Amino acid sequence: MNTLGSLSVILDLDGTLVDSEPNYYEAGRRTLAEYGVPDFSWAEHERYIGISTRETIADWRERYRLSAPVEELLAVKNRHYLRLAGASTRVYPQMRTFVELLAAEEVPMAVASGSSPEAIKAILAGTGLDAYLRTVVAADEVAHGKPAPDVFLEAARRLGADPADCVVVEDAAPGAAAAHAAGMRCIAVPYVAAQAGAPEFATAGLLLRGGQEEFTARAALTWLADSARRPRPGLPPSARAR
Repeated sequence: MNTLGSLSVILDLDGTLVDSEPNYYEAGRRTLAEYGVPDFSWAEHERYIGISTRETIADWRERYRLSAPVEELLAVKNRHYLRLAGASTRVYPQMRTFVELLAAEEVPMAVASGSSPEAIKAILAGTGLDAYLRTVVAADEVAHGKPAPDVFLEAARRLGADPADCVVVEDAAPGAAAAHAAGMRCIAVPYVAAQAGAPEFATAGLLLRGGQEEFTARAALTWLADSARRPRPGLPPSARAR
């Protein structure tokens, strides 16, 4: 039985539910190497965390003066990534527990990700998270990627939820900004600790500066329960979730 009132939870995938960034980095490194850009570093990759794959590649074309079209580069990177993801993608243990607890509470959940539909499907199936997370929105399915709110608003629409009743779980500053723009509360679990002070994270209802090492499923569930008891901003106490 759902004891969290009308709350719904929308989860980012990469860097939030699963530690897929090493695979994305390696896929990007291999792709750029094929097109004459050697020595793509992890530090360079970090600038793209939280940004959709399509927007990342569009920036690559300008930054590295690539002549190949976006669609071609997308296909090459996805091919590399799917091979890597199929071999191993690690779910953060406390995040898996969190999803299981939410499922036990019958809380509506969705995944809203900047990854391709194929990549999301492969990861969810490979990790077994697809048993709990059946509503999925990819960046390719909306007009604008994060930090625009489109992907979260579409997830809320598919869940049949009011955006004000949604809580987003995110690891990246563009995702936190997107949640705020969507009028949703946010649990921020920064993937890059050095970015925890970014102004976008200041809008989060719960900011765990220590990232995944600080996140616990029970504490997050307690915070959600407290959120469910609080009235939405601008609404009278009678509108409080029951």
